[in-house]
Amino acid sequence: ELLHEGRHPAAPEATRSLPRLGASGVGSLSAFRGRVVLLNFWASWCEPCEAETPLLERAQARLAPAGGTVLGVTYEDLSTDASAFVARFKLTYPSLRDTTGNFAHAYGTDELPESFIVDRTGNIVAIERGEIGTSFVNRAVALARTT
Repeated sequence: ELLHEGRHPAAPEATRSLPRLGASGVGSLSAFRGRVVLLNFWASWCEPCEAETPLLERAQARLAPAGGTVLGVTYEDLSTDASAFVARFKLTYPSLRDTTGNFAHAYGTDELPESFIVDRTGNIVAIERGEIGTSFVNRAVALARTT
């Protein structure tokens, strides 16, 4: 992959508008340009997604003061189920809805969860295919604090 070659490709489909989860209107990754984004693909029916959700919420608490954010993207999930998931875990970070899976597929994502660290200029600097750990979060926070 490009990251293994030391290159940081632009995040695909950054300007694609997706419906907001739990709010009216649409949002996009490019709306967060200038901030470090921990982009997380998830679904309410995904058990590893449930397991990593508390870590993502703690990441948001660390990223927000440093000018970063977690951005969740639900993958082919019913909005009612996804909204119930957000309420159950008391999530404070924004989520968008990828109802077709096309946005996720642009990232090569077809299994959940998957997460990406996107730098302030919109380039992908790290990928975690599968459940994230503390070191992945620490990397995003460090990037947010130093850039």
